[in-house]
Amino acid sequence: MDTLEIQKDKTDAQQAKAVATLTGSQILLNGLIAEGVDTIFGYPGGAIMPIYDALYDYNDRLKHILVRHEQGATHAAQGYARTSGKVGVVFATSGPGATNLITGLADAQIDSTPMVCITGQVFAHLLGTDAFQETDVINITTPVTKWNYQVTDASEIEEVLAKAFYIASTGRPGPVLVDITKNAQIQMAEYFGYQKCDHVRSYKPKPEIRKSYIEQAAELINKAEKPFVLFGQGILLGNAEQEFKAFVEKSGIPSAWTILGAGAIPTDHPLNVGMLGMHGNYGPNVLTNECDVLIAIGMRFDDRVTGRLDKYAKQAKVIHLDIDPAEIDKNVKTTVPVWGDCKETLPMLTELVQQKTHDAWLQKFRDFAQQEMDQCIDAEINPKEGELSMGEVINQLNQLTNGDAVIVTDVGQHQMVACRYAKFNNTRSNITSGGLGTMGFALPAAIGAKFGAPDKDVVAVIGDGGFQMTLQELGTIMQSKVDVKIIILNNQFLGMVRQWQELFNDKRYSFVDITSPDFVALAKSYYIDGQRISERNQVKDALATMLEHKGPYLLEIMVKKENNVFPMVPQGCSVSEIRLK
Repeated sequence: MDTLEIQKDKTDAQQAKAVATLTGSQILLNGLIAEGVDTIFGYPGGAIMPIYDALYDYNDRLKHILVRHEQGATHAAQGYARTSGKVGVVFATSGPGATNLITGLADAQIDSTPMVCITGQVFAHLLGTDAFQETDVINITTPVTKWNYQVTDASEIEEVLAKAFYIASTGRPGPVLVDITKNAQIQMAEYFGYQKCDHVRSYKPKPEIRKSYIEQAAELINKAEKPFVLFGQGILLGNAEQEFKAFVEKSGIPSAWTILGAGAIPTDHPLNVGMLGMHGNYGPNVLTNECDVLIAIGMRFDDRVTGRLDKYAKQAKVIHLDIDPAEIDKNVKTTVPVWGDCKETLPMLTELVQQKTHDAWLQKFRDFAQQEMDQCIDAEINPKEGELSMGEVINQLNQLTNGDAVIVTDVGQHQMVACRYAKFNNTRSNITSGGLGTMGFALPAAIGAKFGAPDKDVVAVIGDGGFQMTLQELGTIMQSKVDVKIIILNNQFLGMVRQWQELFNDKRYSFVDITSPDFVALAKSYYIDGQRISERNQVKDALATMLEHKGPYLLEIMVKKENNVFPMVPQGCSVSEIRLK
């Protein structure tokens, strides 16, 4: 969206006598409290020092988690937002502090995660002079934020902050960055009391719902013989899990999920037929090209889901429900677009669809699932000999957590295995980097996830490569004493890249053989308990020890080095060309 012009609205509260005269930093912190913020992830520095000085007097109302790298702050804020449903908040200083946020901002932008980042900036009169630690953070972050704005006067802070939270959390959520010059942080300004924002000119978070399109969609669904639902994170972001469940159960339609949509209905729900995409389940991929009506809800037809677009569901009429009109027709041509918040559109659609079962059609998914179990899954989760597999570890974890834990995954083979085999009985329980695929995401995200869901077991499943990208956040765990459980599935490779090199580059393993430190000893240097195992008969007891341990724990599990994740849709192929082995 275009940069919004900040104008001071003369509200009744502002026309009244000022409540107090405060510094810009104090106005900012009062605004965060008014927005319901309880946790901030950040790292101080010179340009944001006045805000941190003010924070000293607010530590009874605002919890600040000192990370070890600003990227870690963004991923922690993402984990917090994804489990709590609230806006994640980040503090960072200017220059390198601000630029270190870019990866997390990009990740949050593509995965629609609400986040507000506050960065300090040099004094306004120094802008454009290449002052110490000055960076043009507004232009740098424009492509990876939903909105950003630079504050140069303390009188702007209240309104800009209110707009930041409104924009970050409404419509299709996303990250927002507010850059505040140092003079604005220390400047005194009249404070009239914080006013939340509920409207921004030129910004319409929800498109107008067109009832005629809902009627057309219902007509297609009622006539369909082989309807198929694809559901994504939009259901979770819209808090529409119950509405979605009601729609699926009334219509009786088999439903498959993107990795960010996992948990919208429980894994074991009879109409949940599995995961879509490159490493998704066999039936959902093959039968995408056999259904007659395809109903996409809160998902964006990412290339990892569709494979070759020119061979994707060409036989089907497509209904697409999404809050973001830009996603309609972007990748897949839609027969009936249903714009709007799915929490509002789904009940309208459910009212019009007929109560049905599609037993014969659903049985086809079950037949494919049995074929996949026989030819692929059983050997992965129940091996009788050989080295440990990632799948059997996740299967044992399921049995101990009953599918009730929050699983935070990094990026790579372990991510696909965990998403395929973990049970997600609760909403907001699968936290992963979807669109950007950020290695290093899981460890800091697990920290934030635990602060967002303190009553849940939070288990980070990480590969040996990704862990080494953000392992300094063990220091954050040590200092904040956050109770996260860490499983490192160590195959001594950059496993997903190695798999591709094996399958498509004649086993030319180019720079994927990675050596690692003694992870258990490293954890113990941070006063975090742990152990390493490599034998099948050790897995269950080691996982139980980890889960029962009070406080953080690191479990390193040595798994098979050259173990591939199947099924797989090779790049450049149709989803119906998925390979079981």
